[in-house]
Amino acid sequence: MMHRATKRLIFLVFLAAGSATAHAQSPGGTLAKIRDSGEIRLGHRDVSIPFSYLDDNQKPVGFAMDLCARIVDAVKRELKLPGLQTRLQPIQLATQIPLIENGTIDIVCGPATNTLERQKVVAFSNTIFVSSIRAVVAKDAPIRRFEDLGGRPVALTSGSTSIGLLGARAQEKHFQTRNILTPDHAASFLALTTGRSEAFVMDDILLASLIAGSPNPSDWRIIDDSLRTEPYGLIIRKGDPEFKALVDNALAAMMASGEFLELYAKWFTRPIPPKNVNLNFPMTAPLKDAVANPNDKGV
Repeated sequence: MMHRATKRLIFLVFLAAGSATAHAQSPGGTLAKIRDSGEIRLGHRDVSIPFSYLDDNQKPVGFAMDLCARIVDAVKRELKLPGLQTRLQPIQLATQIPLIENGTIDIVCGPATNTLERQKVVAFSNTIFVSSIRAVVAKDAPIRRFEDLGGRPVALTSGSTSIGLLGARAQEKHFQTRNILTPDHAASFLALTTGRSEAFVMDDILLASLIAGSPNPSDWRIIDDSLRTEPYGLIIRKGDPEFKALVDNALAAMMASGEFLELYAKWFTRPIPPKNVNLNFPMTAPLKDAVANPNDKGV
């Protein structure tokens, strides 16, 4: 018995030592990764106007891209690396979280709903926008509420929160839709404009941007009914309080100085590239509150 107990004790000591060594050799946080690699990697979207999209020169631009540029400046100051390089990585809605989790990108610079479910695997910055989930339909369509979509084909972007929210409303109100899943928002809107679907359910600001950029904006309207109000945040790695504090402090500084308000006006209330369309989307009361009282509350 003594021999077996001794062997077990030696095994436990060895296991503990191995665990401690593994912990000591584990990689540092995001800032250490950025410092060691000499670059910060930003994930951007292609068609998420006005947050993150490509201009005429295929350069990523938008409100979220401008915010991320200020955060990159804060990282440069923190690490004392003025020559820090920025690498831009195209992402889609369905890939943004896996690419954060596996370390391919450091920040998702695009519209991302901060949900309690997503918080289980990633972290979010303080809120940068607040949207409502609505539907765009043809101007003369007999659709006023989500219940009116019963039996109709509906376009939805893969990976979006709209899928589950529409499903929940359908279950609650006892109707069914014929869902058409697409890889991105442009494809979802195309399904609507080409007649494959009778509605596209998504965040109201993204719907407004797609309508504004379409050949005939007056052909489309956004219904008043809403599935949920959602806060947006920049996605970062979970379990990295040092990097999250830097990101949140950079945003808070912009909100306090008025720079955040100026950037908002630039992208939401003035003509923007590539077609010089004005979204005419003034800051809403929920976002004003989030600017006055920064927080990272999810839904």
